[in-house]
Amino acid sequence: MSIKTAIAALLGLAALLGAPARAATQTLAADAGWAEFNVDGNLPPYGLDWQDLDGSALNFSIVIPQGFIGRLTVVDAGFSGDRYALFNHGALLGQTGAALNGDANGAIQLDFDAALADAAFSRGQFQLGAGSHLISGRLVASTTLDGAPLNASLGGLRLAVSPVPEPASAATLLGGLALLAGLRRRAARR
Repeated sequence: MSIKTAIAALLGLAALLGAPARAATQTLAADAGWAEFNVDGNLPPYGLDWQDLDGSALNFSIVIPQGFIGRLTVVDAGFSGDRYALFNHGALLGQTGAALNGDANGAIQLDFDAALADAAFSRGQFQLGAGSHLISGRLVASTTLDGAPLNASLGGLRLAVSPVPEPASAATLLGGLALLAGLRRRAARR
């Protein structure tokens, strides 16, 4: 190999390694239905992180307004038996629960609502406070095919947002109940 060929190869390798990784970020709106993610550890980039259809890393951007809380629901679909770890800005948020069936010959479901209702599929619910969230995920347990992990998966997530219950309302209610109990006790003594 000539020195020119070696230098060209090194420059090509440096350009390839120095290229930024592609990442897609989707905005997840409240009560907008299911958003889909894929995992395929058998195709480039050979990772177990959530991916968009083009193979790029997939994140979901969520903004919860002040005075509200978010409930993020995540469910496995396709072949049952996959589990995911979820991250918020890179910090572990939690994992979906264990699935009952982890064999590619078992249950298959492409409808997220039906998968959520089927105990063979893992699911998880995560509470998000007010603010900005960047949710990503990773396949941590895979359905098996002939005893080996399939490492290919489909899943969905959806967001529901509701107002935070006001503590002042609960305190007022308890105070009113205590006042009524006191009045009743006083009336009973007479």
